Amino acid sequence: MGVYLSTPKTDKLSADGENRRLRFGLSSMQGWRTTMEDAHAALPDLDDCTSFFGVYDGHGGKGVSKFCARHLHKQVLINDANSSGDLPASVHKAFLRMDEMMKGQRGWRELTELGDKGNKISGMLEGIIWPPKGGDSDKIGEDWDTEEGPNSNFPGPTSGSTACVAVIRNDQLIVANAGDSRCVISRKGQAYNLSTDHKPDLEEEKERILGAGGFIVAGRVNASLNLSRAIGDMELKQNELLPAERQIVTAEPELKIVQLSEDDEFIVLACDGIWDCMSSQEVVDFVHKQLKTEDKLSSVCEKLLNHCVAPTSGGEGCDNMTVIVVQFKKPASAVATSSTEQSAATAEEMRPK
Repeated sequence: MGVYLSTPKTDKLSADGENRRLRFGLSSMQGWRTTMEDAHAALPDLDDCTSFFGVYDGHGGKGVSKFCARHLHKQVLINDANSSGDLPASVHKAFLRMDEMMKGQRGWRELTELGDKGNKISGMLEGIIWPPKGGDSDKIGEDWDTEEGPNSNFPGPTSGSTACVAVIRNDQLIVANAGDSRCVISRKGQAYNLSTDHKPDLEEEKERILGAGGFIVAGRVNASLNLSRAIGDMELKQNELLPAERQIVTAEPELKIVQLSEDDEFIVLACDGIWDCMSSQEVVDFVHKQLKTEDKLSSVCEKLLNHCVAPTSGGEGCDNMTVIVVQFKKPASAVATSSTEQSAATAEEMRPK
């Protein structure tokens, strides 16, 4: 059976939500893979004026993606409180902070709790003499307490995860991405990519990989990883002479900031299981078509997953799949078109795909 099941698991985890500014729907599906390593976060009210959405595509285990879904948005809030409202800087710092938090005894313990393979048995044994501290997963505190224990020198996980998040504050959209998940915006029906698929063959990525002492074979970093940015994967971040941003693989996110206008209809965040099967424009067209007949955005997402899943195992359409659609609500008094100045400000940085 290998990495694929004999039949796909097509049952879905779906949800909907909204506030006065937007509404969202999401759905995730294990598909043909033997395990589900995707995770997501959807918080329309991260604070009074901020919404947060993220997709995390794990590899080598589900621990890192689930860790990010649990903690990354909390770190954005913590950083934002200490940065005088510099939200892009807060998001940037939160990505890099994930790697720091996953080291040591507490990081090891949380990854074990979240089910990272290879730690389960030893985690059960340690739990008898080293029980987890209650309430850790729900705390939003500035300090990440240092713990003593047999894994105090844990260097961080060898598994990893992509992270693609959209943070919306008032009329500003910040997209941060590390890896090959993707965020796309629909503007008057046209798809614009708001993230880059970080692959080793991109010139900027290749330069960093080789400069840090890595190599690329058959499109894979050090002949193993087929993406060039990720949270986790700590064995590829061991050069003590280089900062986190210059390691063979880095968790540093690429940021894109967009001033939302009346032309902007919705964004789609999805793991590469979707983008392997459909282009950005095809996904935007699909969502537009479904919105004519579907009231719930989660139903639109579920139909997208059904459209992408392969009829047989092997190749495209066999990966885990997660998608979030966030639709912007239009003020009742708003005109149908945005100002030319607003449109021009962002169109230069976005290209149709």
